[in-house]
Amino acid sequence: MIPHSEKASRLDVERSYESTADQFHPFDTHAHDKSSQTKDCENATAPNPIRSIEIVEDLELQKWNYPKGNVPRLGFAFLSFIIAGMNDAAVGALVPYRGVAILAPMCHVIAFTIVTVHPPFSALVVLYGLSGFGNGLADAAYCAWVGAMDKSNQIQGFMHSCYSLGALCAPLISTSMVVHSGLPWYSFFYVMVGISAVEWAGLMLTFWRKTGAVYRAENSAGGEDTGAGTKEALKSKVTWLGALYFFTYMGVEVGLGGWIVTFMLRTRKATAFASGISGSGFWAGQTLGRAALGFVTERYGERICITIYLAFAVAMQLIFWLVPSFMASAIAVVFLGVFLGPMFPGAITVTAKLLPKRIHVSAIGFAMSMGGTGGTIFPFIIGPLASKYGVWAMQPFILGLLIVIAATSFCFPRISR
Repeated sequence: MIPHSEKASRLDVERSYESTADQFHPFDTHAHDKSSQTKDCENATAPNPIRSIEIVEDLELQKWNYPKGNVPRLGFAFLSFIIAGMNDAAVGALVPYRGVAILAPMCHVIAFTIVTVHPPFSALVVLYGLSGFGNGLADAAYCAWVGAMDKSNQIQGFMHSCYSLGALCAPLISTSMVVHSGLPWYSFFYVMVGISAVEWAGLMLTFWRKTGAVYRAENSAGGEDTGAGTKEALKSKVTWLGALYFFTYMGVEVGLGGWIVTFMLRTRKATAFASGISGSGFWAGQTLGRAALGFVTERYGERICITIYLAFAVAMQLIFWLVPSFMASAIAVVFLGVFLGPMFPGAITVTAKLLPKRIHVSAIGFAMSMGGTGGTIFPFIIGPLASKYGVWAMQPFILGLLIVIAATSFCFPRISR
């Protein structure tokens, strides 16, 4: 805990900064003119609030509810992950923090708004690329931000369970709108536009004061700011291990999420309804696993917990593959989601703990981009395998990826306590 005198000092500094920030709001032209007239005087007499924040920020780890502004920030960051999950799952069924808070939801709003006018397919490809760019910005920024918090496993678990929740809800909502209500396919994207507009407004409001100056002040504390974050990140072994881990993990997650329904239909001979439910069960399991097992990971440590989750995931994958029963496969798929779920936020936390805070965004952003690449390449590879050998061919392929994840996880250095 911070002593009372230091807390008081911190509050004074924050008030000083907020007061100064209000005077120099970018849309207040009068304040800007006034600042130009008195610049020399202020430089000579006023304390530097940004530098003061740099000194006090290192006194205590941020928490989900400290400072208080983190509560709404997390809420809208969670919403951003719900939208990312809805964005990624709907297809199968049919910069500093303030900069990210503006650009990421803007990409969502623009892409989904244009989709509502049902453009040609070639335009949809470009628009989903724009939406994916927004997802990547949000992934890198908010995962790095939460990864440096106290009890980050629990918060990461909840945040990434929001992705799974979005992926669970999107097919149910879109199918209901199109099949049961008879609406055109693009009607679903009116929902996406509305949620994205709320995301945009909420993120801008809650992250408005998180400017580049504040980011540099917070992340240069406790170490020299080299100004070469990306170069430093790419020299780190941990960055490349994280990239390989997320590359294969996203291949497993998206590969399973995209092919479970087809496997149940063709190999297990299930009905279309039952197959669809089993696909939703996978995402429901991920949602539950990420939300609940984050507390277990926080209690016993990432290394041992990820190892245990991997062992159970491999066991569930073998049952899903080798037991010729739809019911057994459907249950195994749910638990496969449960144990795969917390492995992703757990690995983000490991990466954040092993790297200096000043390169978190660069390193985690690069690793996440590799993850997105894996989520694109491996499901694409499963397609030709399924065409040539049958859908069952995805099973040994997924098992092989799980083994690669296990080998990669053992290569991470131990976290010093």
